[in-house]
Amino acid sequence: MTDAPTSVGKAHPLLTVVPDPAADRATAAPSPSASLIDEIVREGARRVLAEALKAEVDAYLAQFAGERDEQGRRLVVRNGSHRPRRS
Repeated sequence: MTDAPTSVGKAHPLLTVVPDPAADRATAAPSPSASLIDEIVREGARRVLAEALKAEVDAYLAQFAGERDEQGRRLVVRNGSHRPRRS
């Protein structure tokens, strides 16, 4: 006997983080636990994005660490990490 393909979520419901607008209309106020879970997920996403951006910047800086101008200064530096150069 072969199983017929089913749409994802119909046979096995998926966990969703984004609230359903229809569910919001059905209840007067969201439950406190749903708000807490949403905030935890948002904070986790912020942290993951911040770490990913930091890693990307670090890799970019490392890639061009050897690039120098005529005065021997690095061409690619992290913005705001050092005092401004004098011309």
